[in-house]
Amino acid sequence: MKKTTGIDRSQTSSWRPATRAVRSGTWRSDHGETSEALYLNSGYSYDSAQEVAERFAGEAEGMVYSRFQNPTIAMLEERIAAMEGAEACKVQASGMAAMTTALLCQLSAGDHLVAAKAAFGSCRWILTNVLARFGITHTVVDGRDNAAWEAAIQPNTKVFFFETPANPTLDIVDLRFVCGLARAHGITTLVDNAFATSALQRPLEYGADLVAYSATKLMDGQGRVLVGAVCGSDEFIHGTLSPFQRNTGPVCSSFNAWVVLKGLETLSLRAFQQSANALQVAQFVEGRGVKVLYPGLPSFAQHELAASQMDAFGPIFSFVMPGGREQAFTVLDAMQLVDISNNIGDAKSLACHPASSTHHSMGPEGRADMGVDEGMIRINIGLEDPLDLIDDLGRALDAAGI
Repeated sequence: MKKTTGIDRSQTSSWRPATRAVRSGTWRSDHGETSEALYLNSGYSYDSAQEVAERFAGEAEGMVYSRFQNPTIAMLEERIAAMEGAEACKVQASGMAAMTTALLCQLSAGDHLVAAKAAFGSCRWILTNVLARFGITHTVVDGRDNAAWEAAIQPNTKVFFFETPANPTLDIVDLRFVCGLARAHGITTLVDNAFATSALQRPLEYGADLVAYSATKLMDGQGRVLVGAVCGSDEFIHGTLSPFQRNTGPVCSSFNAWVVLKGLETLSLRAFQQSANALQVAQFVEGRGVKVLYPGLPSFAQHELAASQMDAFGPIFSFVMPGGREQAFTVLDAMQLVDISNNIGDAKSLACHPASSTHHSMGPEGRADMGVDEGMIRINIGLEDPLDLIDDLGRALDAAGI
């Protein structure tokens, strides 16, 4: 297999993001296929016993086993790294596999991490129910409060972990400040960038050490497969994360990797169009007198900060029905175009009630502390005509008496 596209690969670093999303990480076999090949194999054969020994010793290039590497998966990793501006990337079986691997591969008993309280429910569950079992402690802070990050640092703090924008409150973390603070104290920063992707925000440019993804979301973009990814330095990805991953096994399916490769080709187009659609729909909902949480709105408390570190504001926003869960359910049940679903990043518009779905496991007190109101609805705006979405939401708000 030729690791070439007929282009001088030393020049690919000068490509702009949209070009990297289409062209980076394309290897071609002797057949010269234009679309990346799908390799559905678990093992590989060798020309000699010596070749096997050299590959396992790291003295020769080549695949040894698909739990370690696979050509299709390698292409996806190379492309995501190029888009992110990272030295290296490893993909995993799901977004949560990525988060868990990125944390466990570098933390040991006695270590401490600081996490933003606004986060996906499963990420908070990992901190409380997995890391804690192994003697890894954590402090949860309001990610919007720069002083809180500094105050939470302990002598054994090893990692800062946060999402920005956060799920489902859309809280924004000041990347430049928090990443700079971490570096000054020798702390590794792990940023979940799933709500934006590198098309809209590149945390490494602000000093982040690691960027993690549920590529299931915007990167796939059509609700088809589960994939996770972690990007960072060669030293961390190949020296710390890879040994953990290949020996514990949270590997990505080659088929799923191939699907995400295809999704990345249109990521920039989708991300910017869905962001534009989301802004238009969010303005409509806010105009109906409903509280809307969306960084693209001037009324959002952190609008200026978001604008300073994002190229667009993403497809997702939340709004809060004053009548609580019952009124939120009325809105969800009345929508005919928008599907009720807990997924995000899809080309189709989807909405859910976080308190009873994605953040149910946190319990009432945990949700209240995070700001997940019983009346909150999180919506992913897709590629439909925004006027049709506005009509659908308008009817739903009418049904709820708003």
